[in-house]
Amino acid sequence: MTNDSDSQTSLSANLSQINVNEESVISSQAAGHFTPDNPPWGVLQAFLTWLLSVFLLFLPQLFALPYVAVRYQGERPTIEMLLADKTFILIIITGILPAHLLTLGVAWAVATRLGRFSPAQVLGWSWPRSWHSVGLAIVMFMLAGVIIYKFGGQETDLERIIQSSRAAALITAFIAVATAPLVEEVIYRGLLYSAVQRVFGQLAAVIIVAAAFAALHVLQYWPNAGAIASIALLSVVLTVVRARTGRLLPAFVIHTTFNGIQSLIIVVDPYLRTILDSWSHKSPTGLIEFFAGFLR
Repeated sequence: MTNDSDSQTSLSANLSQINVNEESVISSQAAGHFTPDNPPWGVLQAFLTWLLSVFLLFLPQLFALPYVAVRYQGERPTIEMLLADKTFILIIITGILPAHLLTLGVAWAVATRLGRFSPAQVLGWSWPRSWHSVGLAIVMFMLAGVIIYKFGGQETDLERIIQSSRAAALITAFIAVATAPLVEEVIYRGLLYSAVQRVFGQLAAVIIVAAAFAALHVLQYWPNAGAIASIALLSVVLTVVRARTGRLLPAFVIHTTFNGIQSLIIVVDPYLRTILDSWSHKSPTGLIEFFAGFLR
């Protein structure tokens, strides 16, 4: 009886070990099969992460509440008053950085399952022909400039923020290159597109993601029709590139290059104004007004 009992115990232990090994192998195989078009997250997780990213856009306003309470002492300031308040604007612009970092942290946790998978693998952070993306970004930038020139509307709140002070312009230019493209691409063309594409197909994913990205910017650039049309076109191109290449990096390179050209113009604009002033008695309108209408 003792020998039979020991045999059964040994057999159970061996079966348990086999099950553990099989599960380990299955997990390893599953991890190896994860790609940008077959991600380890679902539509619900992607949607909730996107929703959180939208909510975090209001975080800078929370940072500004103590200043508003002290500065205006119970008075209810109008939008015009706040846009004319340089300190308030600086707080809002600076507050975008921690909001972006929090968004990236959440996106990383969802995409990698808290580090279990490589973000490069599941998002598609590789592309051998990066110069193609740079060239397309330059073409897109020139096309956007033509659209804004032909159909540009009234001044946007973002333009007024950039023009409020040199510090606000420089911080905006930095964010537009350093964090905005990465955050937006990881959320929209990374998490959201990958999950939607797997469930509803490539065409539906392109339409949904491009529309969501453009819609978020409509309020920001309203009522400048040219800026809205430009950002909508950019959104479609970025999403189609993501669909065609199956990777996120090409879209990120396009987005960063596009924003980088705008940021460079913002940085050098005062110097260009000085040069143009020396050539003409007329005061130039400046390049900020021309391009900044659709800057993230």
